[in-house]
Amino acid sequence: MASSSSGTALPAPEAVQVLVSSLADESMFVRKASMASLKEVASLNPLLVLDCCSTVSRGGRRRFGNMAGIFLVMSFAVRAMDTKDVDPPLMAKLAKIATAEMITSKEFNADWQRAAAGLLVSIGSHLPDLMMEEIFLHLSGPNSALPAMVQILADFASAEALQFTPRLKSVLSRVLPILGNVRDAQRPIFANAFKCWCQAAWIYSRDLPSDPVLDSDVVSFLNSAFELLLRVWASSRDLKARLSSVEALGQMVGLITRTQLKAALPRLVPTILGLYRKDQEIAFVATCSLHNLLNASLLSESGPPLLDFEELTIILLTLLPVACMNNDNSENSDFSVGLKTYNEVQHCFLTVGLLYPEDLFLFLLNRCKSKEEPFTVGALCVLKHLLPRLSEAWHGKRPLLVETVKVLLEEQSLGVWKALAELIVVMALHCYLGGPSAELFVEFLVRHCAISDEEAKDFNSLRETIQMSGSFQPFQYKKLEVKIGAICPAELRTICEKGLLLLVITIPEMEHILWPFLLKMIIPRKYTGAAATVCRCISELCRHRSSYTNSVLNDCVTRIDIPKPEELFARLVVLLHDPLAREQLATQILTVLCHLAPLFPTNISLFWQDEFLAESLDVIPDTEWVISLGNAFTEQYQLYIADDEHTALLHRCLGMLLKKVDDRAYVHEKIDWMYKHANIAVPTNRLGLAKGIGLVAASHLDTVLEMLKKILDNVGGNMLLRFLSFFSTKVKIEDADDIHAALALMYGYAARYAPSTVIEARIDALVGTNMLSRLLHVRRPTAKQAVITAIDLLGRAVINAAENGASFPLKKRDQMLDYILTLMGIDDNDGFADSNLELLHTQTVALSACTTLVSIEPKLTIETRNHVMKATLGFFALPNNPSNVVDPLINNLVTLLCAILLTSGEDGRSRAEQLLHILRQIDQFVSSSMEHQRRRGCIAVHEMLLKFRALCSSGHCSLGCQGSCIHNKQVEWTFQRNSSNLPAAFILPSRESLCLGERVMIYLPRCADTSSEVIKASAQILDLCFSIALSLPRPVGSALGVDMEMSYGALCSLEDVIAILRSDASIDQSEVFNRVVSSVCILLTKDELVITMHGCTAAICDKVKQSAEGAIQAVIEFITRRGNELNEIDVSRTTQSLLSATMFVTEKHLRQEVLGAICCLAETTSSKVVFNEVLAAAGRDIVTKDISRLRGGWPMQDAFYAFSQHTVLSVLFLEHVISVLNHTPILKDDAEKGDSGDHSSEILIEEDILQAAVLALTALFRGGGKTGKKAVERSYAAVLSALTLQLGSCHGLAGSGQQEPLWTVLPAFQAFCDCVGDLEMGKILARGGEQKENEKWINLIGDLASCISMKRPKEVQPICLILSKALNRHQWFQREAAAAALSEFVRYSDGVGSLLEEMVEMMCMHVRDDSPTVRRLCLRGLVQIPTHYMLKYTTQVLGVIVALLEDPDEMVQLTAVQCLQTVLESSPKDAVYPLLLNLSIRLRNLQTSMNGNMRANAFASFGALSNYGYGAQHEAFLEQVHSMLPRLLLHVHDDDSNVRQACRNTLRRLAPLMSVDGMSPLFNAHCFNSDHRTDYEDFIRDVTRQLYQNFFNRADSYMASAIQAFDAPWPVIQANAIYFSSSMLSISEDERSMASYYTQVFGMLVGKMSRSPDAVVRATCSSALGMLMKANSLAWRASRLD
Repeated sequence: MASSSSGTALPAPEAVQVLVSSLADESMFVRKASMASLKEVASLNPLLVLDCCSTVSRGGRRRFGNMAGIFLVMSFAVRAMDTKDVDPPLMAKLAKIATAEMITSKEFNADWQRAAAGLLVSIGSHLPDLMMEEIFLHLSGPNSALPAMVQILADFASAEALQFTPRLKSVLSRVLPILGNVRDAQRPIFANAFKCWCQAAWIYSRDLPSDPVLDSDVVSFLNSAFELLLRVWASSRDLKARLSSVEALGQMVGLITRTQLKAALPRLVPTILGLYRKDQEIAFVATCSLHNLLNASLLSESGPPLLDFEELTIILLTLLPVACMNNDNSENSDFSVGLKTYNEVQHCFLTVGLLYPEDLFLFLLNRCKSKEEPFTVGALCVLKHLLPRLSEAWHGKRPLLVETVKVLLEEQSLGVWKALAELIVVMALHCYLGGPSAELFVEFLVRHCAISDEEAKDFNSLRETIQMSGSFQPFQYKKLEVKIGAICPAELRTICEKGLLLLVITIPEMEHILWPFLLKMIIPRKYTGAAATVCRCISELCRHRSSYTNSVLNDCVTRIDIPKPEELFARLVVLLHDPLAREQLATQILTVLCHLAPLFPTNISLFWQDEFLAESLDVIPDTEWVISLGNAFTEQYQLYIADDEHTALLHRCLGMLLKKVDDRAYVHEKIDWMYKHANIAVPTNRLGLAKGIGLVAASHLDTVLEMLKKILDNVGGNMLLRFLSFFSTKVKIEDADDIHAALALMYGYAARYAPSTVIEARIDALVGTNMLSRLLHVRRPTAKQAVITAIDLLGRAVINAAENGASFPLKKRDQMLDYILTLMGIDDNDGFADSNLELLHTQTVALSACTTLVSIEPKLTIETRNHVMKATLGFFALPNNPSNVVDPLINNLVTLLCAILLTSGEDGRSRAEQLLHILRQIDQFVSSSMEHQRRRGCIAVHEMLLKFRALCSSGHCSLGCQGSCIHNKQVEWTFQRNSSNLPAAFILPSRESLCLGERVMIYLPRCADTSSEVIKASAQILDLCFSIALSLPRPVGSALGVDMEMSYGALCSLEDVIAILRSDASIDQSEVFNRVVSSVCILLTKDELVITMHGCTAAICDKVKQSAEGAIQAVIEFITRRGNELNEIDVSRTTQSLLSATMFVTEKHLRQEVLGAICCLAETTSSKVVFNEVLAAAGRDIVTKDISRLRGGWPMQDAFYAFSQHTVLSVLFLEHVISVLNHTPILKDDAEKGDSGDHSSEILIEEDILQAAVLALTALFRGGGKTGKKAVERSYAAVLSALTLQLGSCHGLAGSGQQEPLWTVLPAFQAFCDCVGDLEMGKILARGGEQKENEKWINLIGDLASCISMKRPKEVQPICLILSKALNRHQWFQREAAAAALSEFVRYSDGVGSLLEEMVEMMCMHVRDDSPTVRRLCLRGLVQIPTHYMLKYTTQVLGVIVALLEDPDEMVQLTAVQCLQTVLESSPKDAVYPLLLNLSIRLRNLQTSMNGNMRANAFASFGALSNYGYGAQHEAFLEQVHSMLPRLLLHVHDDDSNVRQACRNTLRRLAPLMSVDGMSPLFNAHCFNSDHRTDYEDFIRDVTRQLYQNFFNRADSYMASAIQAFDAPWPVIQANAIYFSSSMLSISEDERSMASYYTQVFGMLVGKMSRSPDAVVRATCSSALGMLMKANSLAWRASRLD
């Protein structure tokens, strides 16, 4: 190891070795730093760097992980060497190192190999011959490094073309002999080298044309190489070698002699053409070479063309499919390569066209007629490209081109069509189109614009099939077989659409051709798919030339080939059927119709008429000549085989006749004849047969039943057919349905017409044997109606028997009801709105049958009743139309419900319960949003109440008949049997059982309905309800609280209203409603009134707005007139009901009405109860709902608005809410003041009520208007104090993750500011209200207090009194909030002396608070005492600060440091001098805190102490400055930006104390204020130079402090210390005093680089080593590595 010749011995070689080793560091940042340092060192001593790099490189890649970096550094060092310093032996050594490393590997093109090649190229830039000689050593004989050596020569030629070209002969002389032994795998590298060498020769000849280097030897070598590449390599089996050879040959064709080129053409051209295939990369290379060849052969200035056009034909034929390849937009094609290839092909054709334009034109036209698609498409693409470029030469050939294109229009290839479409547009652009041929081309474009999406989809499916199967299948398009290629129909359609639009929009010459020709493209069917595009084109034409609009009518009249206006209109209107069709078809059609409006008439009328047919039949039988007449009837069946109506009449006539015949055999024969000759598939015929058989059963029941039994048994055989019908559509089931339907009707009419005295046993047998169940498996509606009619007829037979005195119960009645419901086709999941006409007929019949069955014994069970009602009540929701079917169905339904009511109960109570059950089921329809449902529901209720009143009155039967009737006898017998021993109170219902309070709120809103029918019905319902109630006996000892005289008067008034409604429907509805409400209010008992008020929610939420308003009006009326009867519980429940209504009412006006009712309730009754319920409801909403997203807004907020705007309630409501906030505990587990600071264990109590109260305040502030504002101004101090304390509590909760309370309080505070007009306070809240950090929200409260003090000084004293009491609360956060506010109010307390004294005393008391926040806030308050009072307390405050600088809580310490800066700004020197050194020492201890804010303030406070660093304490303080100076400089680039800025400011303030002129400008320089690492390093170098120059004697202490910082906990500070110490050493002139530090620093740098885990430290060490070496370059510049 060599040492430096002078000065301090710097171990430079060791340092360089360390830097070189760092090139293999895992961090890229460190590698870059080491690389940068090595480059600096290399610029000073490149030989030393080369020595160290060569030493490391001895082990090769196996021992060093970044050989690429080594070679890069060596390359830079070689380039940095002066020519005079270039040492050929060293260069030779380095070249051998690089080549030796390269020849050890068989691979090539790795990063390290490229870097090694770069090293050799760098050596060649100085010593090209040496580098080449080294390369030439490895070019002889078989050697694995041959490719690498040749590649290096290629790189050298590319980098140093001017130095390489003169040595080309030498290179060729050595390379040519080994070319014969080059393997196929290595040939691409050699061929690429020849390409680079030839390119260098071209560059040399271009830059130095006067210095020819291509002498005969070089040309001979090139000829030899050319021949080898052409004859051997270009024919290699290896594609890559062949391709590289062709690429090299393409560069060599311009350098060889024309004689050799001419001789080589027969072989070279086929070689190049042989490379063309589907691979576009290969095609591109081949086309580039071919382009060079064509330029050299055809356009050379040194002689005539070497190829005539006939010889070029094979080239052009090869290029045509290549041009077609770019036309192939397949998914696998590379668009960029394809486009470049396409451009090269076009350049080749252009080169030929410039020399042989006419021959090329004829050639392309002939190729267009080729049967091979690639040639045709390629020729069309070339024509499209060359047409603009050779337009002058081809001008006279236009007719030939047009005729050729016309012939191609009949081709059946998508690819040809696409190329044609593009060529037609280019031809149009250059005026090639005109006359009939132009229309032909336009028709071609339109035809292919008409490709449908289905055709495109079919094409894609067929192409996928072909790709999977590999077989060819032609595509059927427009009834033609089209060749499938890469072009899809959708792409062709898009091109044609764009092309047609281009013709219309961009080529004015085409307008006269397109108009009115495009009109002819609308009508034909084959152009339907192009309608949108054609219409758009016509619209564009009309828009461009307004004169077309005026000539449209003339063109259509004068030209017979243009469609008539009627045809156009019909076609376009029909095409409008699909508004979502492709290309916005509907929009385009409408636009065209607008432009073509003069063609069409202005009015078109359509008429349509329906006709209806009705028929009536009547038969009067005759009893004479019975037998002969019967025979005559039988014989006449043949006359009416196809006439079902007459056949049905014949059935009835014969049945009436057989009824009078006593011969059973004759009857049996005739009824069999009737059945056999009846067409039971026809309902008319079937019904006539059933009635006829029924007439026969009146006299021959057993004979008829026997025949029916036989038919029923035989029909069982058809069940096999029914089973098979599920598996085959060929098996028909109509016969079975018809037979079952006919049987059912015949059974029914047999029972209906049979004698009452004999049918009981037959019906029991029929029902008991389940014969009816066999008739249920019918499907068709008419068959179902027949079976239902049969069951109805059975029930009517039972009723008829009872009327005749032979009553008996119907067995299995409930089962038959179930049969009917099943046949109705109603399932639990079915709806009623989609019923068709036949189903409605079936349901109408079924309801009638259900009524019949319900009306007979036995009575309905509860289960059966519910089942029937569930299956039928939905019919109320049916639409109105068709009314002739729906109205009878609804009437039957009402009748059924009345029957259920009248036959289900046994006494008054049970009937009342039954009535209520049915009414409650109908309520949904009474309150429906559909008028027809409400009307039906009210009518049904009215009818049922009439029936019920009849039950409660004498002289009426159970079915509502007056007087004596059979129903009365049947029902009364059972009723008397069960209730003979019961008192009258049980026979009649009680008033309570009617639930009038509930019923009133259901029907009262209907009295305000929009329908007059509903109003009248609802008024009648209310009248009936109270009429029944007043007619019922009063229980003994009951006290209903009803004045009977007033009640009857109100009832009479109500009946008067009903009479008016019946006589005059135009009466004022509001007056009617008011009278109804007034009457109802009197008629209700106290208990009923309470129930009515409790149940008002549904009425208020009525779906009809007028009804809802009426309900609200009624509630207000009830409250106003009878609110004094309600106790607190009633008020509470009524409030709950009204609040529930507000939840469901979203319409603003209705909600306001409901809120008005709530305000009325609060004003009339107990406001406290109402307020509590509102707050409780709001609290529940907050917990369970997202109140910000409720539809129509949050109702509770509207309630708050209503209270706040009320003149009386606003003050009461504000006081109530403030009381809730002050008395609602927020936190528990904090029983004692000064409890643990762990707030996470504290949980909320009544949080919902608290948040509701806050939201109520918000609403009062925002929506109270002048009334609310007046109430707030009266209680300003109380409201502000409550909000401040709540703000503190909520911020505390937010710190533990509970954000909702804070999000609630902030808007409330903001609204308070807006309400009282304090905009500044609102801005403060908006700026920092959502801050969750402890310090930020405390500062927020302080800002608010400051704002209040300035805006409302009179309010400060009452606020402070309230907050002073709050300091004694148990909750930490409320104490902190109070302390934050009081600490700010101190600043504005100078106006009231007693207040200031009290506040200072209070803060002094709580300086020892258990809460660190309270302690620091009190300290902050003491610091903010007004200036003219502060002198009195300065010493005391400084003492507190000194003590709190050592507080165990870091935040308190931080506050103390911050307060110290504030106090020092105004403290007298006498107060600070005694504490100056004490403060300096304590601040110095805080400067090493891990808290960045603490460090920043500690540095800043030390800067503030500089104001007291003069006088007697100057020397002592200056010592503190110098001891702290290195730390300040290191932290100027701290990770924390605040620390950086504090250090900068402190250094600026300390600079005057050091009395150095150069310091202050340096502390204001850009590098000092910049945050970039490089700028900081520049500053360190400058500042160390100043320190060394001015404080040389303190350099030792500076270095000691910096070296001590090598172990700092922050990596960036370690790096700063390293750079600071290195900078000090680099500028040191006293080598003896700093010698020990050199050794120590260098040792630590080496250690840090090897051991430090931080990249910034290792990178700085690298930079520091470079800096030290650069600074002491004289000492080691001549150093070399031994």
